[in-house]
Amino acid sequence: MNAVAEVVVPAAAGSRRAPWVAALVALGLGLVPFGFLFAEEGTAAIATWDRSTAYNHCWLVLPIAAWLAWNRRDRLAGLLPAPSPLLALLALPAVLAWLVAERLGIMEGRQLAALALLEVLVLAVLGWRICRAMAGPLAYLVFLVPFGAFAVPALQAATAWMIGLGLRLLGITHYIDGFVIETTSGTYLVAEACAGLRFIIAALAFGALYALTMFRSPGRRLLVMVLALVVPIIANGLRALGIVVLGQYLGSAEAAAADHVIYGWGFFSVVILLLILAGLPFREDGAAAPAHPPAVPDTAAPRGAALAAAAGLAVALAALGPALAAGLDSALGGPATAVPARLTAPEGCTATAEGAALHCPGATVSARLLVFPSRVTWAPVAAERRRATGGDEEEDSFGIRPSGGMAAWQARQFRAQGESQGGGQSGTVAVAAWLEGRPAGDGLRTRATQAWNSLRGGGGAPVVAMVTLQAEGPQAEAAGQAHQRALLQAVLEAQGPGLVAQATALSGGR
Repeated sequence: MNAVAEVVVPAAAGSRRAPWVAALVALGLGLVPFGFLFAEEGTAAIATWDRSTAYNHCWLVLPIAAWLAWNRRDRLAGLLPAPSPLLALLALPAVLAWLVAERLGIMEGRQLAALALLEVLVLAVLGWRICRAMAGPLAYLVFLVPFGAFAVPALQAATAWMIGLGLRLLGITHYIDGFVIETTSGTYLVAEACAGLRFIIAALAFGALYALTMFRSPGRRLLVMVLALVVPIIANGLRALGIVVLGQYLGSAEAAAADHVIYGWGFFSVVILLLILAGLPFREDGAAAPAHPPAVPDTAAPRGAALAAAAGLAVALAALGPALAAGLDSALGGPATAVPARLTAPEGCTATAEGAALHCPGATVSARLLVFPSRVTWAPVAAERRRATGGDEEEDSFGIRPSGGMAAWQARQFRAQGESQGGGQSGTVAVAAWLEGRPAGDGLRTRATQAWNSLRGGGGAPVVAMVTLQAEGPQAEAAGQAHQRALLQAVLEAQGPGLVAQATALSGGR
């Protein structure tokens, strides 16, 4: 009897291991074409993790998800992969979402849709019971997508509002114009870096880990996520208010704002620590684990045909989106065309004979226009704007809105160290866009308009204008950044009959 038992037990273990090996091989083979199909989304995500401090934590998401899955490995006891080609049909709405995001030029939407398609592949190959057992780690993968940039203007507005409220309560004399706060100590700008996005995204990722590790009830997990969103917003407003109040105490806005982002991370760490301590009395990690699903009989082991069909159908459906997009883009013309810009000189500046550059006190101003094909999506237009203003680096960025209802410009100051623009010298670059004869931002309305143009052909041609102010001479060094901003404001104010009129005409319907 003992000899028989020694033979039967390994055989049973081997019979349960083989289906897992087959399923994981099918899943791995499905991931290969998937990686080629959505290489652009993956590359863009990794580039954002690397260069943006708001998303550096994304490098930890995969190891954390793997750790969460390992901690839940006992939930797989008695389960075998149950591939289902029918579950692969869930890829259809995700494909539609990917195609809409691609036409709108929203990379975050494309990445979220690609992640959904990846999880449909896992679901179709492994089955719904295994995915339900691993729901936490699979859901945590959403933090691989660098989302949230669309909320920056709203976060800036919320921060400025909280600063204004705090100054009123403290009786500090101030004036607020949009994101600019003026007090007797100086002028403060609620820039994109001050919006708190990096704190909020990191807090959400940590909050999800904390909720999945320390709590089991859906209600408590949801409460943790709500607090991880709301508390950093309020804390960031208090941090920004503290900087303004400190500047009032020191009598210098520049002294108060020095290294405020670095100090902000220390403040953020304290906030996270307080959230952890507040949640510890309600922890549920020591409670009894939920009952495991019933074991699947060995006779339910997946067949190779079912695995191949599930993985193949999921990949084939995922490929529909990129295939349709490639067909639509095949009718595109050439790349963006640079057009010489005509600059109008404000008071104190002189234009060259061709009008292509301005000579101003302490600086030289030049400009160029990029005209995109009328059937392009807004994605390359937005990418060019980000590239010109320093990508995802929020530091030294600010907005300029000339009077008279002209286009709003996004500007960024660059310095000699580590800056590619301006030939290693300091200066400021400002960027604006036009579409169908009107100023255009990167919002949903502009993207939808250009998506429709890309589908029907014709329509307007996106135009991007870039104005570069290059600081020159000792006069510029003495005047500093405030002089550059004031000079750039004056230059842009004067461009109504020149650069703005040219860009408006080039962006009209064709």
